[in-house]
Amino acid sequence: MTIVIVKKGDSLWEIAKMNKVDPSRIVAVNGLESTSLVPGLALYIPDDKVVNRTYLIKNGDTLSKIARRFGTSIAAIMKANPGLVASSLKVDTEILIQSPYKNQLITLGFAFPTSGGVVFKTLEENGDKLSYLAIVAYSFTKEGYAFVDGDDLPLIAKCEQTGVTPLLMIRNFRDGDFDADLAGEVLASSIYRGNLIKSMLNFVREKGYGGVSMDIEFIPPARRSDYVLFLKELKEGLNELILHVNVHAKTSDNPDNRIVGGHDYRGIGEVADLVAVMTIDFGYPTGPPEPISPLWWMVEVIRYALTNIPAYKLQSAFPMYGYDWIVPSNDTKALSAQNAQNLAIATGSEISFDTSAASPTYSYRKENLDHVVWFEDIRSISAKYEVIDAYELIGATYWQIGLEFPQNWAYMEQNIIIIK
Repeated sequence: MTIVIVKKGDSLWEIAKMNKVDPSRIVAVNGLESTSLVPGLALYIPDDKVVNRTYLIKNGDTLSKIARRFGTSIAAIMKANPGLVASSLKVDTEILIQSPYKNQLITLGFAFPTSGGVVFKTLEENGDKLSYLAIVAYSFTKEGYAFVDGDDLPLIAKCEQTGVTPLLMIRNFRDGDFDADLAGEVLASSIYRGNLIKSMLNFVREKGYGGVSMDIEFIPPARRSDYVLFLKELKEGLNELILHVNVHAKTSDNPDNRIVGGHDYRGIGEVADLVAVMTIDFGYPTGPPEPISPLWWMVEVIRYALTNIPAYKLQSAFPMYGYDWIVPSNDTKALSAQNAQNLAIATGSEISFDTSAASPTYSYRKENLDHVVWFEDIRSISAKYEVIDAYELIGATYWQIGLEFPQNWAYMEQNIIIIK
């Protein structure tokens, strides 16, 4: 894998020549809308170079044991990690390993009901890189009856055609937003919980879903145990079908917190087949301009989650987007990772990279208004894959596949084996 960071004066043709690749290949892989470049732009150039795996040393590890696991040699590990002392391996030390074995992941994309467009294009081109697709089409009434908002059948059919297992995704959405009261009302009643489970299972069986992805947010803390009970009853009804649960990102339990307190990591982790921690929107709409998913925060969230949820069930959420803030009002517009990159080129904005957050950013001025953009690129996304490799998580989720991010799919093609 080669990542080229554009410098002032660089041209696409020079970069292509230096890396022995056709310029059109660089344009396609990186989703460029023109041959123009700006300083700081990260270009991904797929090649035959082996990408280092990332590993955290554990109790009882020896270099010979690690070498056997990754199909390499002690000498190769020592060469890749100058200063490493074979006789004194320290637990939690991160090392790089050149391995012929690719990381194997369970992946899940999210998509809204559609019968074409970017979502279908993504499935056609990259369905082999997704284990599951959670179709964001369901909510429920205050009595717990699930209902569909939109026609999900074309997307289910497209999943079957491209070898991706569709999951019914349900949210506590009312009047266009997550509704804590709606979740609380239903979870508080055994009758309403039963209504929701029964109606969800009816849709699953009727439409051929492979399971359910739960996205119940801002659950009132008082309903915390009721949510775990609900999930247990739902899993009993699903039987062998998948129960996937999305949970708020947090770095401690905070059981009384009105935003994250309703998600009991340990209880949910015991019941669910897969748990996705939503390591996205650290920088959020109308808030101050900040990285969408800073790496240091992602690591903190994962480390806490692993004290309650086993790694073989845990996924981390990857953003496929960026935010464009107008400052100082903080009015915010979302845009795909590809569009954020191309906006920098269109405005002639130099891109900088926050190494602690592992996130790209730039600013520009338009119509007398100052803008700040944080987004994702090949540098930030590859760093996230290294983290889930190091902590041995089972996989990643992508919000959402209607947002174009060709660098991500190209990286996966070269470096990841998908578990179906």
